[in-house]
Amino acid sequence: MNLDTQSLQPIINFIWTVADDVLINKYLENQYQDVILPMTVLRRLDLALEKSKDKVLKTHNEFKSKMDNLDGLLTSETHGSGLAFYNTSPYTMKKLLDDPKNIDSNFLDYLNGYSENVQDIISKFKFRNQLETLENGGITFSLIEKFCNPKVELRPEKISPMAMGYMFEDLIRRFNEKTNAAAGRHFTPREIIELMTHLVYLPVKEKIQNGTFLVYDPCAGSGAMLTQSKKYATNPDGEIKSKATFHLYGQENTGEMYATCKSDMLLKNEDPDKIKFGSTLSEYGFEPNLKFNFMLTNPPYGTSWKEDLKSLTNSSNKKQDIVDTRFNLKIKNFKGELEEQTLASRSNDGQLMFMLHMLSKMKDPKDGGSRIASVHNGSALFTGDAGSGESGIRQYILENDLLECIIQLPNDMFYNTGIATYIWILSNVKEEKRKGKVQLINASSKDEFSKKMRKPLGDKRVELNPNHILDIQNLYFDFEENQYSKIFNNEDFGYYQITVHQPERDEDGKIVTDKKGNPKSDKDLKDSENVPMTEDIDTYFKREVIPYAPDAWYDKKKMKVGYNIPLTKHFYKYDELRNLNIITNEILSLEKETDGLLKEIID
Repeated sequence: MNLDTQSLQPIINFIWTVADDVLINKYLENQYQDVILPMTVLRRLDLALEKSKDKVLKTHNEFKSKMDNLDGLLTSETHGSGLAFYNTSPYTMKKLLDDPKNIDSNFLDYLNGYSENVQDIISKFKFRNQLETLENGGITFSLIEKFCNPKVELRPEKISPMAMGYMFEDLIRRFNEKTNAAAGRHFTPREIIELMTHLVYLPVKEKIQNGTFLVYDPCAGSGAMLTQSKKYATNPDGEIKSKATFHLYGQENTGEMYATCKSDMLLKNEDPDKIKFGSTLSEYGFEPNLKFNFMLTNPPYGTSWKEDLKSLTNSSNKKQDIVDTRFNLKIKNFKGELEEQTLASRSNDGQLMFMLHMLSKMKDPKDGGSRIASVHNGSALFTGDAGSGESGIRQYILENDLLECIIQLPNDMFYNTGIATYIWILSNVKEEKRKGKVQLINASSKDEFSKKMRKPLGDKRVELNPNHILDIQNLYFDFEENQYSKIFNNEDFGYYQITVHQPERDEDGKIVTDKKGNPKSDKDLKDSENVPMTEDIDTYFKREVIPYAPDAWYDKKKMKVGYNIPLTKHFYKYDELRNLNIITNEILSLEKETDGLLKEIID
């Protein structure tokens, strides 16, 4: 999985110059990627088909009048491309350059020659919309010539899907910086994917040596998480060396990312039909009963899912109206009774909705169960008060004993954000020692769990090396408490939120009562307390409330259940204040230095 990202910079830089050299004055800067990204993908496909071009043309010409569907022949090793796609046009990108006068019509013929699965890719890129602009600007030849330059090394055997992901991320970041646009994608760095795959596959290493397994990413992006996880599990020189069959499934709702992902599935001889287009939350592309053995994802966080919510509620846009088994689940009320509730996060952040979606796709433990690795920001841990959708989702996960571990990563790990990020590891087939437990790992120290990059890539300034990955996974496998690892019971994260009332008093200071003689609650003095689920509420109330408000009470019939996971709190280290004498001496020393400077200025 080693990938030297710096070695890709010359290729990225050259592709970038294509935009500046060829598209300038013909396109707005914010439109450059509409041409550059699809051309990059098409050139990769073009190079993959070069060797088999003559064979494909011969088969096509021989059988096109005899058979309606030639897909089987044209993708076969014997008569076709040996890949899941083909092109029946007489042209390759290089051959297009032999006829400059007819380059535009020939280029259209070239595009039309691709098989249906590639037509879908071209369509999602909306690339045909660009052809008229290219022709009117007279730049079609220059564009193709640039991409045929040997400096643009895009051959699939040289540039992996992971490398393509890096290239696309860097290009998109540059396009967005040039137009002051926010990068709305979260491409996952190679080393984070490596850590995630280790934690997903290694615990069940012996159980996946043979058989068939389904791997799924509901936010597939460029597909790197899928392809790299399979590569890790099946690498004959790797740690697992599985001989099992792994089928890759994914869904992506961004056109160019979907097109990129599908193109790399084609190049990897994976089934492109297992990559679906559309929003996972409201347009799930697979059979509802399809379950997956392994799921790895980096869902969008801090991103609105309002449009999904409208679709799920028939445009009423009310969370309680969601009728979907993925999001209508049973959790316990304060009485300990199971109640079905609609669990939905706030509409401006859908990351935990993807978590619920994946939980609904877990295989039954009797069928081997499922393991999940998912990247989130801090809000997934603690946003949402008791009774909120976010708290309810955490409650469902913990009450059903699905959470194994959460790992805090160092900041500045991702290309478009420097915020704290966390890997969640979930499973419905926990090993015995982990049952009823949650492990928290603090790997946020940049000095101990990452190294500074020689040259930053966007906001990414640090990276994990193989030893860092090994250190983190060892903390997971050791399952012991130390300065970086803490182990809790599931209920340690739960609490009861109670409303504290204090009596209402009249102008004379007398308590105002209702008709039954009970004191009325003063709205201005009303407050709430979060009582840990592991404590007796009455005992807590007498200890924490009564000493400060002797007349206070709480309504035992109106309580809410809440769950949060304050990871940083559990690893907080108190920095002792410096001695006052030391601080005083430093101030006096600084004053003397200042006096000297003032004298120099005055003199």
